[in-house]
Amino acid sequence: MKPHRHPMLRSFALALILVAMPVLAEPVAPPPGASLESLLELARSQNPELAARRHEENAAAERIYPAGALSDPTLRTELQDITNQGVDASPNLLPGRIESTKYTLIQPIPFWGKRDLKREVAEAEASQAKGRAAETWAELSTRVKTVYAQYYQIAHAELLTREILGLVDSLEKISRSRYANGLVPQQDAIRAQVEQTAIRSDLVAIETEHHHAHVRLNLLLNRPATAPLAEPDRLRPLPEPARLAYAALEQRLRTGNPQLFSDEAGVAAAEKKRELTYKDRYPDFNLGISPTQVSERVNTWGLMIELNIPLQQESRRSKEREAQAMLAAAESRRDATQNQLLASLAESLSALEAARQIETLMRTSLVPQAELAFKAALAGYEAGKVDFATLLEAQRQIRKARLDKLNAQTNAQIRLAEIERLLGEDL
Repeated sequence: MKPHRHPMLRSFALALILVAMPVLAEPVAPPPGASLESLLELARSQNPELAARRHEENAAAERIYPAGALSDPTLRTELQDITNQGVDASPNLLPGRIESTKYTLIQPIPFWGKRDLKREVAEAEASQAKGRAAETWAELSTRVKTVYAQYYQIAHAELLTREILGLVDSLEKISRSRYANGLVPQQDAIRAQVEQTAIRSDLVAIETEHHHAHVRLNLLLNRPATAPLAEPDRLRPLPEPARLAYAALEQRLRTGNPQLFSDEAGVAAAEKKRELTYKDRYPDFNLGISPTQVSERVNTWGLMIELNIPLQQESRRSKEREAQAMLAAAESRRDATQNQLLASLAESLSALEAARQIETLMRTSLVPQAELAFKAALAGYEAGKVDFATLLEAQRQIRKARLDKLNAQTNAQIRLAEIERLLGEDL
C-alpha cells in the first residue's frame, strides 16, 4: 500500500498549487500618495464630509416636486340621525340603516401662482445645497493639495538633511585626519561632531513632521492614520504666467466659485419667498364635492367652495417687510463674499508670483553659488588656507539655499491650490 500513497499525495499537492497560483499571481496595488491625482480621486470617493454634502444635495433635489404639488384631499363622512328617531329601528352606524349619509371630498387649492413660486423656492434651495457640496469639495481638494505639497516638502527635506549629514560626516573625517597629522587643532573635529549632532536633531524633527503629514493625508482620505502611503514623486507644474492674468481669473471666479454660486442661489430663493409672501394677500380655496346617500342609494350631489379671507393685513405687512429684509441680507452676503473672494484672488496671485521668482532665484543663482562657495572652502581648508568655521558656514549655506528653494516650491503649490479653490476648478 505504501508505494501507492506517494503519487496520490503528489497529485493532491499539485492541485493545491494550481488552485493557489491565481491568488499568488495577483498583483498587489501600490499604496496611494505617489501623485496628487491618486489622492484627489480617493478623497472624492471616500471623504465622509463630502459624502454628507452630496446626500444633502440629493435630499434638497427631492423637495422640488412636493413643494409644487397639491396637498392631499380630505374625505369627510357625516352620518345623519344615527338614533333613527321616528322610525321603528334601533340606533345604527351603518350608512344604509340610518336616515342619510353625506360624503364630502375636499381638495385644498392655493391661489394661482403660489405652487409655482413654492417649486421655484425649492429649486433655489436645491441650488444652494449643490453649491455647498461644490464648496465642500473645493475646500477638501485644497486641503489635500496643501498637505500633499507639505508632504513632498518634508520628504525631500528629509532626503536633503540626510545628504547634508553625509557631507558633514565626510568633513568630520577630513578634520580628524588633518588633526591626526597635526595640521589643524582638535577643535575642528569637535565642531564637526557638534554639527553632526545638530543635524541629527533636525532630522528627528523632520521625521516627526513627516509622520504628521502622513496622518493628515490619511485623515482627509478617510483611511486609518497609519495606513501606508507612497512617497511623493513630483509637484504639479505651475501654470504659465499668461494664464494667471487677474482680469481673466476674476471673470472665472464670478462664474465658477461655488460659494458665490450658493450665495446667488440664496438671493434667488429670498426673491421667490418675497413674491410668495405678497401672494398671501390673496385667498386660498377649498373645493369639495358631496354625494348624499339615503338607504342604499346616492340621491343628491352637492358642490362646495370655501376660501380664507385675508383680513389680518398688519400681520401680512410685517411678513412682507421680513421677506424684504431677508432678501437685502442675502444680497449683502453675496456682495461681501464676492469682495472677499476677489481680494483673496489678488493676494494669492501676488504670493504665487513671488514664490515663483524666489524659486527661480534659488535654483539659478543661490544654490549654484552656495555649492561653488563650499567647494572653494573645502579646497581652501584642505590646503590650510581656510579655517573650519568658514567650511561649516559654507555647508550651512548650501543646506539653507536648498531648503529655501524647496520652501518656495511648496509655497507656490499652496497658493496655486488656493487660487483653484477660489475659481472652483483646476488651472
